[in-house]
Amino acid sequence: MTELERNALLPAGLRDVLPNDAAFEAEMVERLVAFLAARGYDRVKPPLIEFEDGLLSGAGVAVAPQTFRLMDPVSQRMMGLRADITPQIARIAGSRLALAPRPLRLSYAGEVLRVRGSQLRPERQIVQVGAELIGSAAPTADAEIIVMAVEAIAELGVGGLSVDLTVPRLVPSIFNQHDLPEEDVANVRAALDRKDSGSVGALAGPAAATLCALLAATGPVDDVLGKLDEIDLPDPAAAERARVAEVVGLVRLLSPDIKLTLDPVEHRGFEYHTGIGFTVFAAGASGDLATGGRFRTRHVDREGAEGERATGVTLYVDAILSLLSPTQTPRCLLIPYDAAPSVLAVLREEGWVTVMALEAAIPMAAEASRLGCSHFLGEAGPQPIQEERDK
Repeated sequence: MTELERNALLPAGLRDVLPNDAAFEAEMVERLVAFLAARGYDRVKPPLIEFEDGLLSGAGVAVAPQTFRLMDPVSQRMMGLRADITPQIARIAGSRLALAPRPLRLSYAGEVLRVRGSQLRPERQIVQVGAELIGSAAPTADAEIIVMAVEAIAELGVGGLSVDLTVPRLVPSIFNQHDLPEEDVANVRAALDRKDSGSVGALAGPAAATLCALLAATGPVDDVLGKLDEIDLPDPAAAERARVAEVVGLVRLLSPDIKLTLDPVEHRGFEYHTGIGFTVFAAGASGDLATGGRFRTRHVDREGAEGERATGVTLYVDAILSLLSPTQTPRCLLIPYDAAPSVLAVLREEGWVTVMALEAAIPMAAEASRLGCSHFLGEAGPQPIQEERDK
């Protein structure tokens, strides 16, 4: 390996995004942000790095293991390089926008860096676009975010979308009802994650029957809600069941064609969520395109509770782009270096991408072809290079 090749190596999970792909990514990000803005979500831009104690509090606790840390040479305090943007939005809402009217609708776009990737998503530098609806406990807020996430992805051209709903607080309420020891809770939770009903039955003691019934209630949302109605649940879990049924009804009112499934025992990836969570998938894709759900910000709200109620979604741009083909390359026109500025202005208004030739005595058709342009500027105006070859 040469020194040049060695210097070009990048750490695992990081990559260069080259021409065309970089332009396509930027275009899709701006389309998503514009989609959110058209629905009342104001864009904010938090910093890439924050002090560790602020970044990793509240909702940020869940991403602490994925956060790179470094020492700030100015303040001599530890800082964290963000692994997720949602905790930053919660901080902004509770500090600089604390007096803004609620509900507060905010959007963002940016990159995050994580300590390690996953098997399905090995990338460690990820482009996120997201929206947060802060300050409302209404189920209509959940429905708005879910429908908006699906429609935003569909707007880019991705089809076959479905939404998998989760109820992260349902299983813990059953643990609490039966007062299971902490070590048993960890083992039962692991068995639930494996969908291992045998181990759940053997480990969960008095909670086994209810948990096994929940484990069996996974699939299309109508089937699952029917099964959940037949399970005797403690009051907190029954309230969660009623909440998800109400949200499903509202989602169907807003967008009747959305395919909905429900897994009442899933919680991985929803550790800091305090209510309904969801994941958006596409047919034929192995990973998730978006995740979201209910959470509380870290700040004390007007009622004195620990944080404001909020719901939101994060769209994973890299995963979405993997399902799309780049848009048609803009018409590229090679122009002489001495072309009149007024002529160039007209050409650019017509949608041409203009590339200037840097030498006077060159064959324009050949140079245009070499540089990847589709046309060159001749005396009669833009000329396709293919026509010139055919002469």
